[in-house]
Amino acid sequence: MTGWRIGYTASVADISKGMEKLQGQFTSATCSIAQRAAITALTADNAPSIEMAKEFAYRKQHVMELLKDVPEISCTEPEGAFYVFPDMSSYFGKNDEEGNIIKDSADLCMYILNTAHVSSVMGAAFGEPNCVRFSYANSLENIEKAWARIKEALAKLK
Repeated sequence: MTGWRIGYTASVADISKGMEKLQGQFTSATCSIAQRAAITALTADNAPSIEMAKEFAYRKQHVMELLKDVPEISCTEPEGAFYVFPDMSSYFGKNDEEGNIIKDSADLCMYILNTAHVSSVMGAAFGEPNCVRFSYANSLENIEKAWARIKEALAKLK
């Protein structure tokens, strides 16, 4: 249930009570739509989910291959989710065509958005300021187009 932020636990009573106290401080309630989606996810046929998991695994491998063609970045293969999180710090300190300096991952994300028209999230939001998060939860065709545009945009940085 991508992005729905709903879950459940099976635990001993003491741990469950502690988790309940923590959860109550962070959220007020899960919306009714997410609750219904969770019921369906737990009771419906798993076949579509299994097929989608296979598709995401394929997309991940494809993105890892695309990343090999982008100079000056490194990326550990993700074990879960549907994001890659490459270290792109080699682009920090470089200038775009207008002379703007890419100081950090926030600047790089804005540059990629404005130049390649691809959305990403700065790594600092996840505790790793050298990285940028890119999703592969899209069609393979769109993923390939996006990485071609990202590669082209990065090549312009000097």
